[in-house]
Amino acid sequence: MDYAATLLAKLPGGSTRRARDLRQLIESLETYVSAEHIEGIIKAYEFGALAHAGQTRLSGEPYISHPVAVAQSLADMHLDPQTISAAILHDVVEDTDISIAEIEEEFGAEVAALVDGVSKLDQMQFTSRAEAHAESFRKMMLAMIEDIRVILVKLADRLHNMSTLDAMPREKQARIARETLDIYAPIANRLGINHMKVALEDLGFRYLYPYRYAVLGRALKRSKGSQRQIVKKISEHILHAMTAENIDGEVRGREKRLYSIYKKMAEKKRPLNDVVDVYGFRIIVDDVNTCYRLLGIVHGLYKPMPGRFKDYIAIPRINGYQSLHTTLFGPKGLPLEVQIRTREMDSVAESGVAAHWRYKAIDKSSATPQRRARDWLSRLEEIQQTGTSEEFLESVKVDLFPDKIYVFTPKGDILPLPKGATVVDFAYAVHTDVGNRCVAAKVDRTLVPLRTTLHNSQTVEIVTARGAKPNPNWVTFVTTAKARSAIQKYMKNMRSSESVDLGKRLLDRSLKDLGSSLRKVGKVRLREALDELGLKDPSSLFEQLGLGERLAPLTARFLVGIREDDAEPTSASLVIAGTEGMVVSYGKCCHPIPGDNVMGYLSSGRGVVIHRNTCGNLTNFRKQPEKWLSVSWEEGLDQDFSSEIHVESVNKTGVLAEVAAVIADSQSNIEEVAVVNRHQDTTSMTFLLQVKNRVHLARIIRNVRKMANVHRVSRDS
Repeated sequence: MDYAATLLAKLPGGSTRRARDLRQLIESLETYVSAEHIEGIIKAYEFGALAHAGQTRLSGEPYISHPVAVAQSLADMHLDPQTISAAILHDVVEDTDISIAEIEEEFGAEVAALVDGVSKLDQMQFTSRAEAHAESFRKMMLAMIEDIRVILVKLADRLHNMSTLDAMPREKQARIARETLDIYAPIANRLGINHMKVALEDLGFRYLYPYRYAVLGRALKRSKGSQRQIVKKISEHILHAMTAENIDGEVRGREKRLYSIYKKMAEKKRPLNDVVDVYGFRIIVDDVNTCYRLLGIVHGLYKPMPGRFKDYIAIPRINGYQSLHTTLFGPKGLPLEVQIRTREMDSVAESGVAAHWRYKAIDKSSATPQRRARDWLSRLEEIQQTGTSEEFLESVKVDLFPDKIYVFTPKGDILPLPKGATVVDFAYAVHTDVGNRCVAAKVDRTLVPLRTTLHNSQTVEIVTARGAKPNPNWVTFVTTAKARSAIQKYMKNMRSSESVDLGKRLLDRSLKDLGSSLRKVGKVRLREALDELGLKDPSSLFEQLGLGERLAPLTARFLVGIREDDAEPTSASLVIAGTEGMVVSYGKCCHPIPGDNVMGYLSSGRGVVIHRNTCGNLTNFRKQPEKWLSVSWEEGLDQDFSSEIHVESVNKTGVLAEVAAVIADSQSNIEEVAVVNRHQDTTSMTFLLQVKNRVHLARIIRNVRKMANVHRVSRDS
């Protein structure tokens, strides 16, 4: 049955071009889709064509030609009927008066959800273009988590838009091309859809750098004649060797792509001739054993280059790609890049997550590339919980460019990580709980610092401890988005928990000063007060108090019903133990330590900041007496605190090392050291130390002062 002819006869404005496009789509569908499902897709076409009736693209073509082209790309990948219908309808909600509810009524919830996921977000208002771009990207990514088919439609949509970009103004061409190279081509690569990645890269290059594209294109065209002869000769040589060993297979000479040539020239700073004269061959055979046999045969034909062999069959890339890669010295020393793979691996290499697509299968994780893609997509849910839209975009872009290393667990399992990943990244890659409780690590059985960068083939063992917590400083050296977001999320929760505890203590103290307590205030009065303050529960109030966003003395008066006019000045007091975590911090202007007379200042968003009574910043703070707390040190503290000393010494070689040695002998660690001033005779240095209390600091100062080359030692004022 000629579905296309029958359909176009019923629709207004049916053209020869539309008939050809629709006929091609239906012919593709007939190879793998039942007649019943084709009827449903035709219904979607009729619906979309009528909805877009009268609309044209900038090129002058009827708008419906675009959704049909998108559907054709997906049909070539053998996507399911629901995805094809969604592709045809993907712009209906944005560009016409049709709603998602109407699509759901006509085509079901599955198609409607796909259309909703793909629909653009132009109607949303943003404060900046960058934010709009990032927010759009975030929404698209989160839709992918629910259904991976959304991104396949989006990639096909972008591919057709790129192929018809000529009608756009130059400025818009460049912006869309940059976005394609930054976001969409890497996503296609991550999902293993090579033919889309290649097409998106070359089109992006063509419109972002049209002059460079044209120059490289002309140069490549000039060299193609001689290249073709060389490729034919080498292919025949390899085929002859395969026949002699009774190996069935196919040899393909690969054409160099403009974008890959351009990238090699740019990254390796090499001239065009050096890059063009590299010949690529792909050899496809029936099974894995034959791949390894064939590797030996080609190494016998041409000498392999040292260090240029990669086994992606034993250790696949993160997107599921598998192949043997080797580089050989060909005739006259020409470098030959050879890939050896099975037919199934070739299918996965070209179509990735869409290869052998069976969305309705019971076990959706059975296909390796699908499983790998789903693993990556599911991690986005963790990543998006922290930070702004633009931070999310940056996090995901890190993950999209997988310059990978492969390390081993103690049991011999292989774990892929981005190049530059640290021991902490490895811990979080194993499991979030392992990362949170990580206290030490062994690399190849040797203890190493947690910031150690990992390299290929290392075996990593993580040592955990019950009750251990992530260190906020880890954020400064982790490279994976999962580790970064997990640490930030934990710190945010810990900060919230600590601020609730501190806020409750502060309110208890203030109520005690007024002769009351939370128990005496009672649940009824507390509930009334929370309603008046617009808060949902007591924890919200305590958290605001702990973070300094609300003042405990004023809140206490409010709870017991004392008006501001009647209130006597009160000062809440707090005992500090040095273990309060993230909601009690110590002023870097004066570095208070146990034994110092101190005051606490309620800083909005930071909690309580402790200052010495002699701190020079007190003058500024005295203007807000209601924000001050009387604080005292708990007895018998055994914590380390930061303190700063200034040392003036003789200006000669080795004095800094001598002072550092004396400080170390006094059981103190040096956090930072800086040479503040250096004159002909004297040198001024500042040391930031870890000390227990004033007694410990006094002993250090005494020991340094006794040194022959030291003129003067003092604590920061």
